[in-house]
Amino acid sequence: MTTSPARKPWWRRWFGSRSERAAARFLKREGLRIVARNYTCPHGELDLVVVDGRCVVFVEVRSTGTEDVNRPAESVGQDKQRRLTDLALHFLAQHHLLNYPARFDVLALSWLPGQREPVIVHHRQAFEAVGRFQMYS
Repeated sequence: MTTSPARKPWWRRWFGSRSERAAARFLKREGLRIVARNYTCPHGELDLVVVDGRCVVFVEVRSTGTEDVNRPAESVGQDKQRRLTDLALHFLAQHHLLNYPARFDVLALSWLPGQREPVIVHHRQAFEAVGRFQMYS
């Protein structure tokens, strides 16, 4: 019995990195400016931080090797939203950007077999800030 490549840590890292690179290319083509990739702090990691006009956008990248592009986006549940909110607050405070508008986007990527580029669905304003972050709005 063979193990699915998705069960192997090295494969998941490679697949995630590949997806984040594709997401960054997509966002650049859409006219957004990338200001941070894999931003890490004590709260965790943000996949991408981009600027859309004067809005700071925190982008969570989710991907799959199947045709179901909805499943990756649906995996950003309440706990993940709370962690992303904490990460965003930390990023904004560290960079003195608390007075700027911010939003959370989710990019869902579906890598179909035999295709060089993924199908990408961009969920703008995928969710509202959760918890204490709301006091800053």
